[in-house]
Amino acid sequence: MKKLLLSVALLIAVCISAKAQVSLGIKGGVNFSKISADNVKNSTVTGYQAGVFARIGNAFYLQPEVYVSSSGGKFDFNTTNTTTTASGKVTFTNLNVPLLLGHSFGSKNLNFRLMAGPIYTYVLSKDQSTTSQFSAAYQDFGHYKNSTIGFQAGGGVDLGPITADLRYEGGLTKISDDFGQRQHLWALSVGFKFF
Repeated sequence: MKKLLLSVALLIAVCISAKAQVSLGIKGGVNFSKISADNVKNSTVTGYQAGVFARIGNAFYLQPEVYVSSSGGKFDFNTTNTTTTASGKVTFTNLNVPLLLGHSFGSKNLNFRLMAGPIYTYVLSKDQSTTSQFSAAYQDFGHYKNSTIGFQAGGGVDLGPITADLRYEGGLTKISDDFGQRQHLWALSVGFKFF
């Protein structure tokens, strides 16, 4: 972890020393997340994201972000009585800190971008609900961690000061060791660069 932070600090210093262009902006959007789990059927929940970003560089750039988001998942399984379905849902409110490396190409007013990098997620709050059948069958299902590490990869376009991104996010660490649960999501965001 120290080597990663040192590498990022060195990259930022190189960008600044090269008098790289710096942009600051706000962003917001929607995401579609699910939690994969062993032996349980899962489905997607819709969430949101809102926060700020900086972009340091031109053709190659570093983009740190900080934003609040909601994510989670739904779970279903059939009980021994086939007419009864047990279900559960969990929703997290998160503080997300991605650090993306990217490459942009195009003109100043129409710019296309590719990006990827790590993301740190801290759970601010959790809302969990389950049917009684689900709770009885999976008593240890909801032991979720407060923080995780993942990755993001995607693309975007800039139209003047307007910016839009589509990204995939996967979990490098499990959000719960019980049933091998990992968070996955697709996020679509729109932002505005102030300069």
